[in-house]
Amino acid sequence: MDTHIFFLNLLAILLTARVMAEIAVRLKAPSVIGELAAGILLGPSLLGWLQPNEVLKLLAEIGIILLLFEVGLDTDVRRLANTGRKSLAVAVGGFLVPFVLGAGLSYWIFDLPLLVSLFIGGTLTATSIGITIRVLSDLKRQQKKEGQIVLGAAVLDDVLGVVLLALLYEFSIGGGVSMVNASKVLLFVGAFFLLAPLAAKLISLLISRFDSVSEIPGLIPTSIVSLVLFFAWLAHAVGAPELLGGFAAGLALSRRFFLPFGLALRTDEKFSGRIEKQMRPIIHLFTPIFFVMVGLSLNLREIDWSSPFIWSFSLLFLVIAVTGKFAGALLIREPWPMRMIVGLAMVPRGEVGLIFAELGRASGIFGNEVYAGMVIVIALTTLLPPFIMKWFYGRYGSLLQATAHV
Repeated sequence: MDTHIFFLNLLAILLTARVMAEIAVRLKAPSVIGELAAGILLGPSLLGWLQPNEVLKLLAEIGIILLLFEVGLDTDVRRLANTGRKSLAVAVGGFLVPFVLGAGLSYWIFDLPLLVSLFIGGTLTATSIGITIRVLSDLKRQQKKEGQIVLGAAVLDDVLGVVLLALLYEFSIGGGVSMVNASKVLLFVGAFFLLAPLAAKLISLLISRFDSVSEIPGLIPTSIVSLVLFFAWLAHAVGAPELLGGFAAGLALSRRFFLPFGLALRTDEKFSGRIEKQMRPIIHLFTPIFFVMVGLSLNLREIDWSSPFIWSFSLLFLVIAVTGKFAGALLIREPWPMRMIVGLAMVPRGEVGLIFAELGRASGIFGNEVYAGMVIVIALTTLLPPFIMKWFYGRYGSLLQATAHV
């Protein structure tokens, strides 16, 4: 591709993603829906102006690694410990039920291969902590009892999802499901999660020391991006997806991070705040490219919309995606309005579900129709819950008041 053509393509992606995201937010929908719509608009589904290419794919990879870094940066490990068994029940139930039902029905009803079925089940396990936090914050419920349960569960759900993603990634590049490969990945991922945050925390202390004496601006973003890219390479070296490295680096640099077994390192709150402030513009520059690429990779014109498969597939897995998350909420002993709102808050798949779907497509696991069906399910589960939650609080908010405080 000629350089000037690439510049024009990148300009179209960034501006269209921003405009569509602004429109989505004005319509009270998550910005990720607008960015996904931008890719569909620019790609072969509608205008046909852009096609996925290797350079854009590389930029999208950087975007998804930085997005997982932001997820790790926003993760509060102490919240998970404080909410305890209720968050654990919501997360594990909402993780296992969609995975088992999604994989089982894909394999037995739609007669799909085992690896495809596992990827479908994995995609249905996702919960978008970013969307959940945004809705709860808008409703001023983030610090209430149901908010604490949901956020603790979302943290654990993220960790389970990343580990499952590492397993599925190994299966996709290894040519199939293997217990030997699964054991190897679990061992490496466990070691990575134990050692990488400690290494990242120590490196961050070194960066903080240099930042205090450096006379050249830009040390923090340069050093942190370098750290994230190094951890992405390291994750790949141990057989896990590169994005796992981004998540581990973000987790370690979070101001709410602590090491297990009392191995605490003093956290410089001001330095952590500077990392968040200086990294977010870079993250928000690259991450829309990933979501636009998801839309570009989806060719709606190639889908036979008259085929019963796409409608039955999407509808069935939409039902599983919703009811599976409610299954976890039903396991906790709380009044039914609280269980309903916890279940609703866990439904949005957002960017996490798209990560699963895109990995399935990029590795050749998902065909176009299966990929389209998954994107439809992710889009609906991302778009609808915020509206339903706002309606639910308006109608039943008084019933939550007595049990809303932690």
